[in-house]
Amino acid sequence: MSSDKKVRRFFTQACMQTAAGGSAGFVEVCIMHPLDLIKTRLQIQTTPAMAGSNAYYNGVFDCARKMVQSEGLFSVYKGILPPILAETPKRAAKFLTFEQTKSLFLFGSDKPTPLTFSCAGLAAGVFEAILVNPFEMVKVTLQANRSKTGELPSTIAVAKQIIAKDGFGLRGLNRGLTATIGRNGVFNMIYFGFYHSVKNIIPEYKDNPVKEFFRKVAIGFTSGTLGSVINIPFDVAKSRIQGPQPQPGVVKYKSTFQAIQLVYREEGFKALYKGLTPKVMRLAPGGAIMMIVYEYVYEALDNYI
Repeated sequence: MSSDKKVRRFFTQACMQTAAGGSAGFVEVCIMHPLDLIKTRLQIQTTPAMAGSNAYYNGVFDCARKMVQSEGLFSVYKGILPPILAETPKRAAKFLTFEQTKSLFLFGSDKPTPLTFSCAGLAAGVFEAILVNPFEMVKVTLQANRSKTGELPSTIAVAKQIIAKDGFGLRGLNRGLTATIGRNGVFNMIYFGFYHSVKNIIPEYKDNPVKEFFRKVAIGFTSGTLGSVINIPFDVAKSRIQGPQPQPGVVKYKSTFQAIQLVYREEGFKALYKGLTPKVMRLAPGGAIMMIVYEYVYEALDNYI
């Protein structure tokens, strides 16, 4: 193959990976956002005494019920605009980075290994986190707001408020960046590493599209579950750092490991897993949705182009 054809093929594949990744992100966030909001609400609350009995959430369904009663039916979609704006380029960048960095982590092997997939996943997660963190900061601020849906400030208004008060840096719009890097890096390292390694081990159903679809769904579901369970302490730290502080005007949660240590010391080990149920409920099927949409959209584009 000539160098010109190689270059064209590279750019064609990159465009297809970008389009497929963006499609996967958009579909996933539209379906799974309410669970992400509930996860954030559970993670930022501390104790029943501090929240008040009516404001404290006792699990996923109690949180959803109280939100709908006090904030309106569509309150479960608070903060959806930032992830919609971010998910398409974010997932596109993630899948593109994963696909394009695999060759950097072969470590002398002639084909990708589980270590290759894990390292490329980690690189994709770190890059994704850097891109998406400002949107995450705005999203968490909106999700923490307990006003009725119609009284909620707009996404742009919240972003402007954060910038006006604290600027663009690590204390402002990019607050919680290291926690986001830890969360996304660990998740994607496990998610991509497990999915592609196991997919290469379990035989394909080449003559049965339905069985092959469910094979991929099962592997994607398991990948999302494992990534969610292992990375959640970083997610709790991120929510505490980016969410409202317990005492106005006093920054209690300052950095990733300081926040993890503080939550563990004051609230116990289980507090590091707050929001695990809605997180798994979102990212387990979400992990399957993303990978399935990505692979089928990419395959369709590859056959068309």
